[in-house]
Amino acid sequence: MLKHLTINNYVLIESLDIDLEPGFSVLTGETGAGKSIILGALSLLMGQRADSGSIMPGSAKCTVEGIFNIEGYDMQGLFEENELDYEPQECILRREVAANGKSRAFVNDTPVNVTVLRQIAVRLLDIHSQHSNLLLENPAFQLGIVDTVADHQDLLNQYRELYTRIVEARRKLRELEENFAKRQSDEDYLRFQLEQLDEFKPQEGEDEELKQLQSALSHAEDIKVALSGIDSLLNGNDNDEGVGAIDALRRSTQTMQQIANVYPAIEDYMSRLESVVIEVRDIAGDLESLSEDVEYNPARLQQVTERLDNLYSLEQKHHVSSAEELIALAEDIRSQLDLLADSEDIIKELQKQIEVDTEQAKKLAEKLSAGRTKAAKQVEKLVKEALVQMDIPAAIFNAEVTRSELQSSGQDIVTFLFSGNKSMAPRPLADVASGGEMSRVMLALKALTSKQTHLPTIIFDEIDTGVSGKVASSMAQIMAKMSKGASQQVLAITHLPQIAAKGDAHYLVYKEDVGNRTLTRIKQLDSDGRITELAHMLSGSVVTDAARENAKQLLKDK
Repeated sequence: MLKHLTINNYVLIESLDIDLEPGFSVLTGETGAGKSIILGALSLLMGQRADSGSIMPGSAKCTVEGIFNIEGYDMQGLFEENELDYEPQECILRREVAANGKSRAFVNDTPVNVTVLRQIAVRLLDIHSQHSNLLLENPAFQLGIVDTVADHQDLLNQYRELYTRIVEARRKLRELEENFAKRQSDEDYLRFQLEQLDEFKPQEGEDEELKQLQSALSHAEDIKVALSGIDSLLNGNDNDEGVGAIDALRRSTQTMQQIANVYPAIEDYMSRLESVVIEVRDIAGDLESLSEDVEYNPARLQQVTERLDNLYSLEQKHHVSSAEELIALAEDIRSQLDLLADSEDIIKELQKQIEVDTEQAKKLAEKLSAGRTKAAKQVEKLVKEALVQMDIPAAIFNAEVTRSELQSSGQDIVTFLFSGNKSMAPRPLADVASGGEMSRVMLALKALTSKQTHLPTIIFDEIDTGVSGKVASSMAQIMAKMSKGASQQVLAITHLPQIAAKGDAHYLVYKEDVGNRTLTRIKQLDSDGRITELAHMLSGSVVTDAARENAKQLLKDK
């Protein structure tokens, strides 16, 4: 339950600091006094969007803090999951909104993001606003009511998990089938490409090797003449004097040897020259071998040229720039064709799995339907009893369960049908119920589901809209019963004295002029204060003795 509420610098509230009682409490005040402002502040604790325009002018920030007793509501796991201190008797939620629009949230003084705050707050507090009756028009809400009464959340979660898996599998199947169809249409072309590449058999580094070989073959005669000329220069074969470079170097070495004894400085040069002679002899031998290998071979040149042309043609066709990329392309095509061969098996396996999961989902959906059909009867009975108590004696309320295709919530559609008159057949609730009847139906449903939802605190914001007198008194009795039977704290914001009189505690919201400002205040009324406030609600601004006596009687009848 909400034990204490603190609000600072929010709209017209400069400072609000109040303890809240367990059980059934009421909150009253003139129109415009600031009751909705308090609800707006509480909505910040529930993770609603923060608006810097709600900060009191001249203030740097506004703060809303609620202290809750959550003992016995099985929330320890949620706190541990978010690495938060678990303080069951004093759980503190706080929201701060700065003038620049930034907001911060805290749970037990630990900073959290708004999502975590919301996860915790929705387990602690439910605010039924004046617009919540519109939910009665929502089929999902109606189904949710029946599911709550059926109390089969584990089964529903199991079904939803399986249904999600089926939806994902169907999406994957569509994607596989589309890709399979596309690859099938391309299969012949892919096989043609692969056969062409496999027949050609490109080799790594082949581009450069072929270019070099082509160049050598194209200039074979020039190369052979050059090598022959070099051989002559080195060995002196065509020299008139018969002296080549090697012979000249050798003679130079011999001459150095002749003077080495008398001129030791020449020895180092002689040794170096001997090494040169050996190296030049090796070069000459290698060049002779090269010369023998080089021959003008037009057939080989044509073969190399054709291979190189075919390589360039394939590279251009496939938009690549090397033999290595052609090799990689061939492997990619091979993989696509292998995948095409495997895809049919994968598709068949996935189709089979979808069939198995769908059959299992249907079985779970049947169990959900059975639970819903049983719960719908219970909803009909208890809501009708509550409506009779709230002065609709001829009320007909049906929770009609019809079948549909499998969907995220099962195979059922729930429609609430209502008639407030014996002469009128029940029709969809939103089509026939008046505002006052909608309020009473909603209260009946809230009272019915409060036992299962096990919420610590529920706030009704003028759920008595469109009713008065005896009906209001009956609604108050139902809310009072909720606060006792379900161990809930119930707070009703009301303009009706019949409801205000039934509260265990009564809070008054009022405005007060302070200097040049008007501020919203709240206080808990004592016995005399309650009599005076109820008398005001009964007679208006002028409190008569009759109104006071009437107020006393209302409190006595409580």
